[in-house]
Amino acid sequence: MSARPPQAQDGGPRLDQTDGEQRIAIVGGGLAGSLLALALARRGHGVDVYERRPDPRRQDGAAGRSINLGLSKRGMQALAMVGLLEQVLARAVVMRGRVIHAPDGSTRYQPYGRDAGEVLHSIDRNELNRLLLDRAEALPGVRLHFEHRLLRADKARRELELDSPRGRLTVRPLWVAGADGAFSCMRRELQHGERADYHQEYLEWGYKELTLAPLADGGSAIELTALHVWPRSHCLFVSHPNLDGSHTLTLFLPHEGEESFATVRTPEQVAALFRRHFPDLQAMLPGLLEQWASHPTGSLITTRTAPWRFDDWAVLLGDACHAVYPFYGQGMNSAFEDCCVLMAALAARPADRAAAFSEYESARRPHTDVLAELSKANFVELRQKVQSPWFIARKRLDLALNRLWPRRWLPLYTMIAHSTMPYGEALARSHRQERLLRTVLACALAVGGVGLAVAALGVPV
Repeated sequence: MSARPPQAQDGGPRLDQTDGEQRIAIVGGGLAGSLLALALARRGHGVDVYERRPDPRRQDGAAGRSINLGLSKRGMQALAMVGLLEQVLARAVVMRGRVIHAPDGSTRYQPYGRDAGEVLHSIDRNELNRLLLDRAEALPGVRLHFEHRLLRADKARRELELDSPRGRLTVRPLWVAGADGAFSCMRRELQHGERADYHQEYLEWGYKELTLAPLADGGSAIELTALHVWPRSHCLFVSHPNLDGSHTLTLFLPHEGEESFATVRTPEQVAALFRRHFPDLQAMLPGLLEQWASHPTGSLITTRTAPWRFDDWAVLLGDACHAVYPFYGQGMNSAFEDCCVLMAALAARPADRAAAFSEYESARRPHTDVLAELSKANFVELRQKVQSPWFIARKRLDLALNRLWPRRWLPLYTMIAHSTMPYGEALARSHRQERLLRTVLACALAVGGVGLAVAALGVPV
């Protein structure tokens, strides 16, 4: 006869770990949670991942709600840490720059960096999540629990209470990581009763994803190895390429207003929006109206909070503690970087987990706050500045100075996307470079003005 499981206080079964040592719990089986599970298991830890959704590997992808990902240096470093970088790159499309589509149908190419190494890699969010879950589950120390929703975290008893297909469960992990997204239940529980700060901001714009199908021969209807942008002051399309020659198109549009998701509803209104602003895209989307009707409208949120930790028992990472708008392409990359910094802090403080959690938060939170501001600013850049002659000239000057002094002069985008320099340090360096450039230009103008004055006076030089 099998033994009955011990009972939790509410009468439900208690799942204490009894296999020799307590295991680590991760709440959230998305990108950050599954990567952290991999990293911990590779160091010999037992890990239980609790995800409220059904197993995404047995579902059709969350159509219309993914926003393809641009993998850059920070995310690549984290994937290398768990031995998955080459496998992920094999499933990604290299993006060497942006193609800007003007309203008249003309295009302009803007490279991301000064050489072939400064590129982004486009990958489908759902495919990457499935790969990470597969690799985590293949490790003997990892257990994946789907349809397990966190109800309560008792910090005094160090217990998690979860709703599962078998009813309510209580588990007692050694410690717990909250990686359950922008609307994190673990964050709510960790901060309950604490002196906590929390700021949440919704963007007044939403998004809808569409698919640009490949050509009949498997080729791409537009340049494959680039991010495509259709910037308009009051709407914006961004396109990420896929390996099969298709492109994931993301339309950003206000939720309310004259031209918005609230007013563009009927087939006639949708067709009119595309005729007015995106006629070249409309010609390439024969199934536009069907896609529009079947794909949901998403919302965008940014959050800031503190603290990210409780004693030596709980810690947050990824969107659970710093969700950002997607316009700098750093949401996944910064969440993966959290995993690297947390793992390094745990390795440096193996006997003092509370100190490791504190050092991790101190190392990350000031910089993810900066990333939130950069992401908001880049939204304006994508909509309004990428076609400006002054903006283009400034970008070219940045690249030219970078080629002349590759170690001394780094464009801000290069520091954010193509290095692992902390975000705050990158912004501070960019400001110093900007001040230096303005001083040099002012001096040059002053010298030029003196020369003109001397010439006007007829004084020989």
